[in-house]
Amino acid sequence: MDFRHHISSLQALAGTPCDALVLIVTGAAADASLDAPLASALTDALAEGDLTLKAGKTLYLHRPAGVKAPRVVFAATGPDTLKAFRAAVVAGINAVKGSGARHVVVALAGAGRLTDAHAEAVVTAARECTYLYRHTKPSAAAASKLDTVTLVCAKADAKAVQLGLARGHAVAAGVALARESANRPANHCTPTYLAEQAKKLGKEFGLKVEVLDRKDCEKLGMGSFLAVAQGSTEPLRFIVARYDGAAKSQAPVVLVGKGITFDTGGISLKPSAEMDEMKYDMGGAASVLGTLRAVAELKPKLNLVCIIPSCENMPAGNAVKPGDVVTSMSGQTIEILNTDAEGRLILCDALTYAERFKPSVVVDVATLTGACVVALGHHHSGLFTADDKVAEQMLAASRAGLDPCWRMPLDEEYDEGLKSNFADMGNIGGRAGGAITAAMFLRRFTGKYPWAHLDVAGTAWKSGAAKGATGRPVALLTHFVLAQAA
Repeated sequence: MDFRHHISSLQALAGTPCDALVLIVTGAAADASLDAPLASALTDALAEGDLTLKAGKTLYLHRPAGVKAPRVVFAATGPDTLKAFRAAVVAGINAVKGSGARHVVVALAGAGRLTDAHAEAVVTAARECTYLYRHTKPSAAAASKLDTVTLVCAKADAKAVQLGLARGHAVAAGVALARESANRPANHCTPTYLAEQAKKLGKEFGLKVEVLDRKDCEKLGMGSFLAVAQGSTEPLRFIVARYDGAAKSQAPVVLVGKGITFDTGGISLKPSAEMDEMKYDMGGAASVLGTLRAVAELKPKLNLVCIIPSCENMPAGNAVKPGDVVTSMSGQTIEILNTDAEGRLILCDALTYAERFKPSVVVDVATLTGACVVALGHHHSGLFTADDKVAEQMLAASRAGLDPCWRMPLDEEYDEGLKSNFADMGNIGGRAGGAITAAMFLRRFTGKYPWAHLDVAGTAWKSGAAKGATGRPVALLTHFVLAQAA
């Protein structure tokens, strides 16, 4: 899809050549900013009650008099916020994406100025609306014909809009990669497939990509990661990809993504209901790959290392058992009390491996706990860090990317639940505060660098009729990484 900006006055929109015109209406005075045919149509719609200025409300007009575009959509924002603006763009694009429209022009009707954030939101909204999974479903509905979106802006806003369109394109491409990877069934998206995607990015963007196999992990002493993988016939892969955009002396940002391509729970078997959704247990890995792609396209002046430990968690005669004790790469021993708490077992060795890069900061991303879904639902990802500076950077990135997270506690008292009589720690605590004790487990392997953990179990995919990967938190991570360069 092609995204452009066009410098023009709102007083010339009626004569703009396009297949559809989407007008984002920010307030009651919006009609005063428009040329006569569109102003009249908006005024009449508001007067007749066909459109109300509430969030999510839209009005579609077909071939309105005096307007060159055959399709016009008024989409109300409700509150004048970036979040509301993006939601209105989604509503407007959804109203025309199933039509024959190929070229859509988007404009802000009102007194507000467009920023780079608005431009980014237009791109990510349009790409989200038109994404369609087809890889294993050839009978899927025809893809939208929409191939060009033009954002109308004033000359004074053009530079910022151009910047936002470029960033939005990179973020949207990263989100699409994450969604496409996570949506593929587990017999297609294997650890080997994830490694191939990393290598593909390496070739496309000139990245350094290394893929370690079982023997490599054995030499490194990754006993915790290996324990999870041992019950599966699918080969494990430990993926390391590097974007070098700054001097070698500059400490890199490191992202670590949980890559369990299918999670049965192992011997601690999950209930069968909705187990198919455990193909999404590599959502963290998918988002790290998507972020890598976005960063590689934008070429910021920083160094980025992406680490993805990937395997399946399966029950088998040789699978790890509850009560087994393994030795992690750090040398710390772990009593595996529940084999379904496997994400932290593969992440802890990856977090130890990250030490060799002497990172400026490490962020791990994982669909880690159902407890986080109970705590935060499906809107906010869970943010865990003991570093206030990193916390504020992550929260700022979540706001900038419209990809919300919420900071959770990491008080030392929560660490008590991980005590074991037979190892340095158990891999689970009690039921209460399960997302926190999982983060406390990971914290034990991060003492040599600033660290944050994102639990995306509630946000990486949707269930029900809209079942599918969301691509979160690619936007959050990309903005976080870019802020490190700034």
